[in-house]
Amino acid sequence: MAHEKQRLNYVLFLIAGAGLVNVARAMTLSFLAIKLQQTFGLGPAMIGMLLGIGPLVGAVAAPFAGSLSDKIGRKTVLTLTLLSMALAMVGMGVAETVIAFCIAQVVAAVAIAINEPVSRALMSDVCLEPLRLKYFSWRYMAINFGFAVGPLIGIAAGAASMTLFVIAGIVYALFALALYMLKVPVQLSEAEQAPAPKISVLQSIKMAIRDPRLAFFVGGGTMLVAVYGQWSATLAPYLAGNIAGGVEIFAYIVSINGAVVLIGNPFARLFIERAGALNALVTGCLLFLVGELGFLASSGLWGLAISMVIFTIGEILVVPSEYMLVDGISNDRNRGSYFGAHSFSTVGNFVGPTFGGLMLGAFGGPGMFLLFAGFSIVSAILFAIGTRMPPPKASVELAPAAASSGAVGPHLRGAYA
Repeated sequence: MAHEKQRLNYVLFLIAGAGLVNVARAMTLSFLAIKLQQTFGLGPAMIGMLLGIGPLVGAVAAPFAGSLSDKIGRKTVLTLTLLSMALAMVGMGVAETVIAFCIAQVVAAVAIAINEPVSRALMSDVCLEPLRLKYFSWRYMAINFGFAVGPLIGIAAGAASMTLFVIAGIVYALFALALYMLKVPVQLSEAEQAPAPKISVLQSIKMAIRDPRLAFFVGGGTMLVAVYGQWSATLAPYLAGNIAGGVEIFAYIVSINGAVVLIGNPFARLFIERAGALNALVTGCLLFLVGELGFLASSGLWGLAISMVIFTIGEILVVPSEYMLVDGISNDRNRGSYFGAHSFSTVGNFVGPTFGGLMLGAFGGPGMFLLFAGFSIVSAILFAIGTRMPPPKASVELAPAAASSGAVGPHLRGAYA
């Protein structure tokens, strides 16, 4: 009983930490474009290119960091990542040249890309399997709370001010210290305590990549992130250029998105528990489709608001479901590798704004919204195919007990439409 209480307290610590560091992240990184424009006088094209480099590098680095966390421990990797983030924040705050600022920004973006999959893997390590969906859902809500509060703090204190970056760096450093001081309450089963085959980081990455289930999940995840990851980057210019009062409407749309996430998250978790992760994810993809078509057909606030509600419900269904599907095909020895490899799907944060912007410029709103609607359907198909693929033979040979249980976890079992 005492050990279960330790698990719960540690999970709550991780959830609270996720919310806190995302407040720090949102109150600073939300205004990077403004800082680059006002402080260094850069144009939109250069700003977009500079801000896109970090996520691309992070998408490549995250699989290696995830596999490394399987070898040396999640806590070690996360502590180093948070300290790197702290230094990068301070560096952006005090940078006096574009080069210095951009180097710090790339370090921050890579640290963020590494932090997410390793944090999720650590939560899976600590959480008992039946409770993982619940706490993944809480973590997602804490992150969104951070992004709802952070920008308001940033505006109140002065967007992109040096003080905010330094404060954010201190927050990351304190969380890193707390994480380092606390013991991870993980109790392995006899099967998990058995000696594991000695494999290198590169081998573990290859094993994860060769899992056909994960390959389909990465493809589907990339499409999903392209749809919802940077929706504001494409919807904002469309509203500003095509809808009367588009800028004011966009502000309302952002608030609606945040409110629906916070209010609807508990109900989404209950739906996922009853319907299964795959069915919930497919439902979310269909809601993305309806939301995108709604944006296309709407010409005023009410139509756009209803479409955003539908779109956001899709978001709060697909995000936890996707995490649970990846968790369901991994085990305690390769979870970092799997979440790390899956984080390559964050390249969708580059695909969405890039291709969406191109379609908006070439074909207007219909081209952009239909592209994202198509991404939603393709994603649902890829995830459905992935859940039906058999596990790779290499995984079964290296860890038969863990692989077999991961292949048919409770969030995959009975989840086929």
